[in-house]
Amino acid sequence: MSARDDTAGTEPAMLGLDGRVALVTGAARGLGRAIAQQLCAAGCDVYVNYHRDDDSARQTVEELAGLKGTAVAVRADVRDGAAFHALLDRVAEERGGLDVFVHNAATFRYNTAVGPDPESFRAELDLALNPLLSGGPRLAELMAGRPGRIIVVSSNGAHSVIPGYVNVGVAKAAVENLVRYLAVELAGRGIAVNAVATALLDKGELTPNRSIAEFLGRRTPAGRLSTPRDVADFVTLLATDQAAWLHGQVITVDGGLGLLA
Repeated sequence: MSARDDTAGTEPAMLGLDGRVALVTGAARGLGRAIAQQLCAAGCDVYVNYHRDDDSARQTVEELAGLKGTAVAVRADVRDGAAFHALLDRVAEERGGLDVFVHNAATFRYNTAVGPDPESFRAELDLALNPLLSGGPRLAELMAGRPGRIIVVSSNGAHSVIPGYVNVGVAKAAVENLVRYLAVELAGRGIAVNAVATALLDKGELTPNRSIAEFLGRRTPAGRLSTPRDVADFVTLLATDQAAWLHGQVITVDGGLGLLA
């Protein structure tokens, strides 16, 4: 694979996001960290949400230091309604409101559709849906009078069958439909709700299934797999004023891989 250098040219062009408040779930590692980095580089003050990994969260905040915006780590299990509302209360108390909510948090536990583990299946559904269902009214309240953006990270597994991926695949399919319903109900309040989907990401040495990743990279029309930075760039674009007229869409950021049967 010929991966994009995600450490080069970190700061995006002037996007008009200076001083905006963003909350990114699952932001301590991987794609969530890349999203937090790009929003912070664009001038956002970013709340880096994570569940358990204190060391990774601390490292993420350290890596974001010195960018145009600011970053602070906030530990909370967003599956839990009370914990998520407490997190939003903290944002309200400290910043007075919220401009950008990126729901990226997900887990992967191998599961099958025939004879699945119901507990892990329901846990993934809760993680995908609960922040938007239980937190929807509070998010709308915090974004009132602001150019609100709710951006959900999805996966090609919502529409294509990936072996062992039933937990995440079904959860992402459900959340994509929820995005459409939320978009209709919140558009009149000036809040745009959209999703960004991608396929297997090239994470360098951390990429799982290297042989499959290399095959998919050669097959991708653009010549390589997407990187976390590619997806993070697009999430950042959706947070701008110029994206205000996009509502309820699922945009696939995969270099054209999904166009091939």
